Amino acid sequence: MTNPASFESFLSRIESQALRAVAQHWHEVRGKNLMPSWADLTSPAISPYFKMLWGFQYDREAKQFRGWLAGQKLRKWVDKNFSGSLYQDLVPPPDYEEAQQHLIRIVTTPLAARSSGRLFIVDDLAVMGERIALPLATDGENADGIFGASDYISPPLLGPARLVHENMEWYRI
Repeated sequence: MTNPASFESFLSRIESQALRAVAQHWHEVRGKNLMPSWADLTSPAISPYFKMLWGFQYDREAKQFRGWLAGQKLRKWVDKNFSGSLYQDLVPPPDYEEAQQHLIRIVTTPLAARSSGRLFIVDDLAVMGERIALPLATDGENADGIFGASDYISPPLLGPARLVHENMEWYRI
């Protein structure tokens, strides 16, 4: 990986107004910390975007993610037992390794990530949109979670969805 661009570049690259508002809120509530905590994100400022939010808790020792937050859009795709479930049980096996590596990179570096283009594939239908992912830290410094949002138009059919990470971009926080 080359040197990631700045957080200001990250904000400027986000095309979705909703995702930009979510990222801006993340940036504002972290204050002087490297990262905000889950508790910092309880503002009504992001409530209009709740349906597109998602998040995971990260256990550094086990190197595992557990579902924490799934907005209404994501709930259509995942089991109702999202909260507390291991990430590996939520993602189709062919997608797990790549997706896990992206999440680990976000929490261990830490970095902000953006992708655009195909986000999912359902049957042969590509679901186009934009996705962001940002690290969280209870102590403000050591990432222990990921806060993300995905903006897309829900497809007319639901079924097993393949996760796609197209046009990945990485940014310093």
